[in-house]
Amino acid sequence: MSFPRRIQGVVFDMDGLLIDTERVVRDAMLAVAGERGIVFPQEVFLQMVGLPDHASRAVYIAHFGEAFDHEDFEAEVWRRVRAELAVGATLKTGVVELLDRLDELGLSYAVATSSSHETVNRHLGEIQSRFAAIIASGDYARGKPNPDPFLVAAARLGVDPQDCLALEDSHNGVRAANAAGMMTIMVPDLLEATDEMRGLCIAIAQTLHDVRALLGRWERGHPGRDAGATPALRKARLPPDEP
Repeated sequence: MSFPRRIQGVVFDMDGLLIDTERVVRDAMLAVAGERGIVFPQEVFLQMVGLPDHASRAVYIAHFGEAFDHEDFEAEVWRRVRAELAVGATLKTGVVELLDRLDELGLSYAVATSSSHETVNRHLGEIQSRFAAIIASGDYARGKPNPDPFLVAAARLGVDPQDCLALEDSHNGVRAANAAGMMTIMVPDLLEATDEMRGLCIAIAQTLHDVRALLGRWERGHPGRDAGATPALRKARLPPDEP
């Protein structure tokens, strides 16, 4: 496939894309809910994926009502999450290889996450220093699905948002990246790619290895066509001028 514009920078989400944390959070929430006799459908958790804390709390209230003690519930959930990740968060498959490819292409890249800087410091570990900018909670006025995190990331990179490639795993993240005007690829984690997501993205990739394959024959300043794309990527939604 061809990229619609020349890529000048890349912006990554963190949770569920770079590191495998969403499953840990989901499992902790469901476990705490079960122990307390709370009916907590997974669908409620999925509504929170990609949202900043205050928006996630609004989901709690909408489902459980104003009387729900979300602060106590969250405190126990995050205690378990921190204990689970104390030995280090697991990188998603293909992260290092994709960063190496971006370095080869001379492209700068950033993180735009709903998590705090403290969480980023704890979870990204030694790969954090590879990013030219880390945009986390507190660095922007409005969180995802608003475009603010991605717009700030583009500004930090010194790149026009429309010349950035955004990589996201969540629906709210894809909406935010698209609203920022970025070329967006979704790499699904817990959430599947819906028709809405396909309409907002230039491609749906199964892993970051697939994203790297898309860049396989791309050279800086010359959007290219990758003959080595995997079958998953051949099914991606292509720009209108593609056969």
